[in-house]
Amino acid sequence: MLSRRTNGVLRAFKQMLKIKIWLIPYLLIPYFIIAITLFVQPVSARSTPDSFADLAQKLLPAVVNISSSQLISKNPRQQPPKSPQDFFKEFLDKNKKEGGRRQATSLGSGFVIDKTGFVVTNNHVIAEADEITVTLHDDTIHVARLIGRDPKTDLALLKIETDKDLPFVNWGNSKSARVGDWVIAIGNPFGLGGTVTAGIISAKQRYIRQGPYDSFLQTDASINRGNSGGPMFNMRGKVIGVNTAIFSPTGGSVGVGFSVPSSIAKSVVAQLREFGRTKRGWLGVRIQKVTSEIADSLGLEKTIGALVAEVSAKGPAEKSNILAGDVILRFDGKLVEQMRDLPRIVAETKIGKPVKVDVWRKGKRQIFNVVVGELEEEKPVLSAAVPPEKPDQPKSSEIESIGVAVTEITKVMREQYNVPDDIRGVLVIGVAAGSGSAEKGLKPGDIIVEVNQEEVSLPDQISVKINEAINNSRNSILLLVNRNGTLRFYAVRIDKS
Repeated sequence: MLSRRTNGVLRAFKQMLKIKIWLIPYLLIPYFIIAITLFVQPVSARSTPDSFADLAQKLLPAVVNISSSQLISKNPRQQPPKSPQDFFKEFLDKNKKEGGRRQATSLGSGFVIDKTGFVVTNNHVIAEADEITVTLHDDTIHVARLIGRDPKTDLALLKIETDKDLPFVNWGNSKSARVGDWVIAIGNPFGLGGTVTAGIISAKQRYIRQGPYDSFLQTDASINRGNSGGPMFNMRGKVIGVNTAIFSPTGGSVGVGFSVPSSIAKSVVAQLREFGRTKRGWLGVRIQKVTSEIADSLGLEKTIGALVAEVSAKGPAEKSNILAGDVILRFDGKLVEQMRDLPRIVAETKIGKPVKVDVWRKGKRQIFNVVVGELEEEKPVLSAAVPPEKPDQPKSSEIESIGVAVTEITKVMREQYNVPDDIRGVLVIGVAAGSGSAEKGLKPGDIIVEVNQEEVSLPDQISVKINEAINNSRNSILLLVNRNGTLRFYAVRIDKS
């Protein structure tokens, strides 16, 4: 009897053990969750560095001080050239010289990108200099030779001769940098020598009206006078920017500094090194911003792209049948979100490369194949065709819906309003106060060349186009206006009352 009871208890105990063993994994789940919460950090979080010392020690030897001097006349009409950056006025030390001349010294920064002595800096640091000297981290001084400079991006490349290999730094990828990432800036503020400051990237693609290719990185790392041309590094010690400008009401750092991103600087410096100048892509158009009114008049759902105002004669755009009034939406597969994106995208495109250009024309998308040309200074623009002679009386009209009085262009009108013989269209002779045309600044003497991307030469043609726009539920109409030889589009409000 005892044996049976003992066996029963043992069987029950074994069964209980089996149940508990089966439950163990479930009982441990809460402890696993607590452990993960305590010891595992989110992958996107980045802790504050304990110190920048190791990184700074590694990078400082490649950062240099730059001084440029120029012999100038004491004649007030022959002042030293001003910096193209309004924020940096680098002429800090002016010493009198014999013979009625003195020397202006500009202090800035730079960095070595090659062990043989190639140095990157800002163009405004060395602009118009008679002599450029580079002081290395070990205080040795070298006379530098100017290899090339690019005022449009405010970059310059120098070369110093040395018997030993120099410490240098490498370019990083500014496109992969994120707002909030840590950065350090090294430079020569106020001529003090190598100085390290730290901060974060405050913003990207800043447009500060300093040039046609503005796309600055903004940082709150302290940047002051003399930091011009110095490098901005990421936490891997790669150069992602060239410190160029600051915004400051006082002249000192207020935490708003701007750097040319390495995505632009790297290619510019490479061209300066190879050719001594920049070689940029050229499309051959003059463009303007697409406003909400212009988008409405063209049937665009969004205010994106760049509106073509003029097409240069014999340029790549003209050869590919791109016309004034087209809105360029994509270039070589790259989205043109804003007007100012297009010049930079085209400039960075390889010369001679065949690309596809996606445009909006007359209510639909069209694709054009363009071979990119090389940008040169002072490219001529296309002139309008010569109009036929009209010896009879001019046809005039008052178009109340947009508030203008217009007339056909005759020889007498050309003389009265000084209209060149090679311009045709419809002449504005009056603008009603408070009208859509007055709001856009149209005035007598303007010539309406196109209405909704169609050429006009008679006042009645304008009225027809306005009626078509009203029938299509448009609130504005797009006018291409020639004023003193310059073409520009205006989206003019239509008064439907």
